[in-house]
Amino acid sequence: MKLFMQSLGCAKNQVDSEMLLGVLKENITLVAEPTEAELILLNTCAFIEPARKEAIDTIFNLVDVKKETKAKLVVCGCLPQRYKTEIVKLIPEVDRFITIDEYPNLANIINQVLKSDYQYQKKYDPLNRIYSTPNYMRYVKIAEGCMNRCAFCAIPLIRGNLKSRTIESIVTEVKTAVSEGAYEINLVAQDTTKYGYDLYHKHALTDLLKELIQIEGDFKIRLLYLYPELVSDELIDLIKNSPKIMKYFDIPIQHSEDKLLKAMLRRSNKEMIVTLLHKIKREIPNATLRTTLMVGFPYEEEADVDAMIEFIQDIRFDHMGAFTFSLEENTPACKYPNDISEETKQKRYERLMKAQEEIAYELKQAKIGSIIQSAFIIGYDEESYMYVARSEEFAPDEIDGCIYIAAKEELSLGQRIDVRVLDADAYTLTAEQI
Repeated sequence: MKLFMQSLGCAKNQVDSEMLLGVLKENITLVAEPTEAELILLNTCAFIEPARKEAIDTIFNLVDVKKETKAKLVVCGCLPQRYKTEIVKLIPEVDRFITIDEYPNLANIINQVLKSDYQYQKKYDPLNRIYSTPNYMRYVKIAEGCMNRCAFCAIPLIRGNLKSRTIESIVTEVKTAVSEGAYEINLVAQDTTKYGYDLYHKHALTDLLKELIQIEGDFKIRLLYLYPELVSDELIDLIKNSPKIMKYFDIPIQHSEDKLLKAMLRRSNKEMIVTLLHKIKREIPNATLRTTLMVGFPYEEEADVDAMIEFIQDIRFDHMGAFTFSLEENTPACKYPNDISEETKQKRYERLMKAQEEIAYELKQAKIGSIIQSAFIIGYDEESYMYVARSEEFAPDEIDGCIYIAAKEELSLGQRIDVRVLDADAYTLTAEQI
């Protein structure tokens, strides 16, 4: 069976897609284009309105392909999990919508769709996947769902409460990845710092990390999505003192001002956030700091945006993402006054991003002349005739930027080299191999 798979949304969704393929792998041949497929499988995101729009647009594009090729079209993921009744009526051309809850029954569903009797031996499991990432890196999802109930967020409505994997299962996966040549191990969850609370009745991230750094091999661990209130002194010390953990702190804080944090039902406050971030910079001067901020949340005023800009100018994040508030049905924010126009939200977003661009440019310029060790090659740019690389300070999927490298020899994907920075803009470095 020829299968085309497309995965939308975050890395956590990508892991789900790899697990779905793992169930089917005994009976499929993956193809690069939907026009070549007998079965088209789309994994969707529905976190915010732009993600839902992308999902709907992609479905309609694939419906057009289906009409031409007679392929079967199956749509799964967050969109049908949240809106299955509505979406079935909206797009009846889709052969089957599969909710996240139905993933363990994927094999039977696919046989029903195809009217086939394929035998599937593998279960839907993190240890059984077809990887879509290059060999040098892996995403390892350590937990599903979320215990937080932020006022703006629909993730708990879609994914449910926290469901952690066991330490033993994660250690097994990482050992396998390292044995297969993976250098960069990216631990992901909706809230990585809450890991293990449901299983071990305590926050067990440091327990997990202590086991992972004992694994033999040449690899490094990147932690993604650390909530500020649970970044403990123990975690900071572990990251500081372990050569196998990247000095990279991705800490989404959403806002800097207390009245907004309170309205968002966040557990942190400005004083705590500022204290934490300065502590990290003091303890680990070479640490990379990344965050995510939101503008346009109910009750926000221009003065709050001014204060947030002053905040980022004080902290000087290496990387910062931002987005405008999107009202999600059945979230607590629905009860708030939503009277900030989209035009105002966009203007605030542009102000914030302009301020961050200036900060990022200054930080990148300060790197000119410095040496970056173990930059790993992720591609080649035909236009500039330069290799593209990342290092500890750049997370995957181009969310942080990259390094363009003038090489002295032919390089291969995943190869690690030391480089000297020659030039920089706000998001990229230009370097030479040394």
